[in-house]
Amino acid sequence: MIPPLAPGNIVEVFSSTGKSYGSGLYNPNSLIAVRLLGEKITELSSTFFIERIGRAEQLRSQIMVGELSYRLVFGESDFLPGLIIDRFDDYFALQILSAGMDTRMQNIIEALLHLFPNTKGIIEKNTSHLRQLEGLELREGLVYGSIPDEIEIIENGIRLSLSLLGGQKTGYFLDQKHNRVRVREISGNLRVLDCFCNQGGFALNAGFGGAEEVLGIDSSEGAIAAAGNNATLNNLTNIKFQKADVFDFLAAEVRNKSSWDCIILDPPSFTKSKKNVGAAKKGYAEINRQALQLLRRGGILVSASCSQHIYEETLLQIIHTEAVKLNIPIRLIYRGGQSPDHPILVGMPETQYLKFFMFAVGK
Repeated sequence: MIPPLAPGNIVEVFSSTGKSYGSGLYNPNSLIAVRLLGEKITELSSTFFIERIGRAEQLRSQIMVGELSYRLVFGESDFLPGLIIDRFDDYFALQILSAGMDTRMQNIIEALLHLFPNTKGIIEKNTSHLRQLEGLELREGLVYGSIPDEIEIIENGIRLSLSLLGGQKTGYFLDQKHNRVRVREISGNLRVLDCFCNQGGFALNAGFGGAEEVLGIDSSEGAIAAAGNNATLNNLTNIKFQKADVFDFLAAEVRNKSSWDCIILDPPSFTKSKKNVGAAKKGYAEINRQALQLLRRGGILVSASCSQHIYEETLLQIIHTEAVKLNIPIRLIYRGGQSPDHPILVGMPETQYLKFFMFAVGK
């Protein structure tokens, strides 16, 4: 008789013909019964995590040369399913989304301290709804050392003061790093509206790019305060931030017949599951329609989506449909995605989640 397996146990996976696919982490409480680790493995010790995280760090040292803030581990893409680690210089933020990794958090911490002996603090940001699907409790807090209320990092030459505990997800959205540079490059002398601005990433880059005026909008009072602080930190006087619901703000701007040169749409995920894709599509259609109405002829629309269940061509079709309805021609001038520290595992489309478009609007 086969003994019952506990969440997080290591199992070997076979095909119907008996071919081994290697080892995986089993969870009877999850819709994803097994998360593959790769080759046959019998034990997940600190040594295992030192080796796997060490490989991930080696890749980052090649693709993020000279950077001290980046996604160190991106789950399945780094062959550590359910584990996300963001590095902010000497501080680390963990997000654990699977039972197999959750039961080995201490091994993960030990591996980080071995690989990064100057580590000052590690926090866990285990508040994702995905943990509940794994039968895991939600947790957040310090797990090693100490972390000040605010830490400072440099991104694209811009100083950023961040609250790792107070910020969304792991503290800051590192995946838009390279797309923010694109916005900087096209912002010279433009009036720029940054919607869902969070802590000001795009707005600050627009300011650095010589924008005439930048307005950032977000519904989070904490995000607006952080964004304003970051503008002050960089002596940017051409940027303002306003707390408002983006949908309501855009609708009011349309009624007032306002005009902008560049509008950035970088909303949070509108859907966490396939069953809500229809409502999400309506949300993307609404904000892109309003933005198109507000852009002057020759303006630039920047539109992004981090919704895993909204595919790239789907978002492109949504924006195209709204432009046709308004009789506004648009040309795609840049197509981007997540920065390379969020590598895409070929064959696993779920790891390619960030869509990013820039359009020239009008003739």
